[in-house]
Amino acid sequence: MDTLSYKTISANMETVKKEWVVIDATDQVVGRLCSKVAKLIRGKYKPNFTPHVDCGDNVIIINADKVIFTGKKETDKVYTRYTGYPGGQRFNTPEQLRKRPDGMDRIIRHAVKGMLPKGRLGRRLIDNLYVYNGTEHQHEAQQPRAIDINQYK
Repeated sequence: MDTLSYKTISANMETVKKEWVVIDATDQVVGRLCSKVAKLIRGKYKPNFTPHVDCGDNVIIINADKVIFTGKKETDKVYTRYTGYPGGQRFNTPEQLRKRPDGMDRIIRHAVKGMLPKGRLGRRLIDNLYVYNGTEHQHEAQQPRAIDINQYK
């Protein structure tokens, strides 16, 4: 028996092959979309997944303004942020955030960030996410491939 063929391969920064993917978010539910995006960014769909290494893909989400919330979350869900000053707690609903220019970016980043690991690796991984409201994006030079997010579990 050749024991060398049974060695566990552990990926590192030099051996990782990162790809660029484009996801169309039209008519996708926010939470379900973001859980799949978090897995793509983490690299969990790859056979050489290593928990402590950034081995995931760079994800570009287009048509982010066309995502949907189920139920009454559009009006009832509350996002809380704090300005840093006394009495500086601010509350927004998804309905209010949609009207802001960077609102959908904040909603999707908030959801994906909560699904990534906490700590140094998670803070580095969130930088691999790019969110755009329309169909245009500025990453054509990376030659991203379009994928159907519904094919992933």
